[in-house]
Amino acid sequence: MKSTVETLSPTRVRLAIEVPFAELEPSLKKAYREIASQVQIPGFRRGKIPAAVIDQRVGREAVLNEAVNEAIPQQLFAAVQEHDVKLLGRPEVNVTEFADNEPLKFTAEVDVRPELTIPDLSGIEVEVDELVIGDSEIDEQVSNLRERFATLKTVERPAAEGDYVQLDLNATVDGVEVPGGSASNISHEVGSQQLLPGLDEVLVGLSAGESATFTTKLVGGDFAGQDAEVSTTVRTVKEKELPELNDEFAQLASEFDTLEELRNDVRERVTRVKKVEQIYAARDKVLAQIVEAAEIPAPEGVVKDAVAQRKEAMTDQLERIGASLEDYLASEEKTEEQIDTELQEAATEGVKIQLLLDTIAEAEQVQVSDDEFGHEIMHRAQRAGMQPQQYYDQLARSGEAQAVFGDVRRGKALQIVLERVTIKDTAGNPVTLEAIQDEHHHVH
Repeated sequence: MKSTVETLSPTRVRLAIEVPFAELEPSLKKAYREIASQVQIPGFRRGKIPAAVIDQRVGREAVLNEAVNEAIPQQLFAAVQEHDVKLLGRPEVNVTEFADNEPLKFTAEVDVRPELTIPDLSGIEVEVDELVIGDSEIDEQVSNLRERFATLKTVERPAAEGDYVQLDLNATVDGVEVPGGSASNISHEVGSQQLLPGLDEVLVGLSAGESATFTTKLVGGDFAGQDAEVSTTVRTVKEKELPELNDEFAQLASEFDTLEELRNDVRERVTRVKKVEQIYAARDKVLAQIVEAAEIPAPEGVVKDAVAQRKEAMTDQLERIGASLEDYLASEEKTEEQIDTELQEAATEGVKIQLLLDTIAEAEQVQVSDDEFGHEIMHRAQRAGMQPQQYYDQLARSGEAQAVFGDVRRGKALQIVLERVTIKDTAGNPVTLEAIQDEHHHVH
């Protein structure tokens, strides 16, 4: 085999490969064996058909095609090894010349990992917003907790906004009952707009035992788009009672004895979440700065695959919630072109960051231990709601295990980056990584 490599861009090369016919012999033999085991020719045992008979019955052409398809990946792999090409993504192969007893000539265009010069990390500095935690944020968290411990008490008065009522509903169109349009004893918060449009307005002022009717447009079912007359009867009116904010509440709602301790715990938790967000903001700024400084080019084939993957994932997610891409575009007020451009930009940035972290991982000789790999598999299996072994087997079958390994390695490279750069907040305080050290952190 002879091969040459031509650089098309910093991220793409074209390999031209010529294989003498004699070197295709093993692939030809294999092709004859394959075809012999698949065809039935009267008078011959399956798998024991002479080559001449196959040429005559199936055609030498078919055998040559099968042999070439088998030989190309092997020859390409050999050429890639020989020229030390750092492959990314899938090669685009084009057979330029091939005939019986003639050499096979083909080209393969493929994305390659560009040679990157990583700037000195210790010279990089980014600034993130200072952590500010206002009392109002603590109040909000405590009030959410208080809502969870609210109780409902029946009252003898007309319903007001925020009350809970038990009610019956009955919908008719032109006097005909709407299928599925009746319900009894539903609990509903007045003013929450959770049920039918128009209902909340008539409920205010109704006491237990009183009824009202209103008109609403039906959205589903046989009468979709038509106006329905709905009558509703209130059975009971209940008022929401919130527990008093005191030490007793703290004991009821938490493991703390005093409200003060409960508030301090909430403050610590809010602080932790904000610190993690601060580090993620720093991570994004640091990576953007290095990508720009290193002038990282993005391999177009890899980006194209990444865009396709992202779009597929997006469509799948929408389908799972029963929406289409059209619905999504309408709700976001965007055109498909705009979404494609956004995906293109995100994928391009993502691919550049991966190249950067791979290069750093290589330069720093980052290793991934079995423990770290296993930990990641367990974490992902949990998120997917699967048993770790079953999840791993699935990855191994689809060939994705290598990608997970790469993710873990890049995560470790990212940590090296964050430890070497300088991160400060707007008040000049250094930002440290403790907040994510104890969490299980991820690069995506």
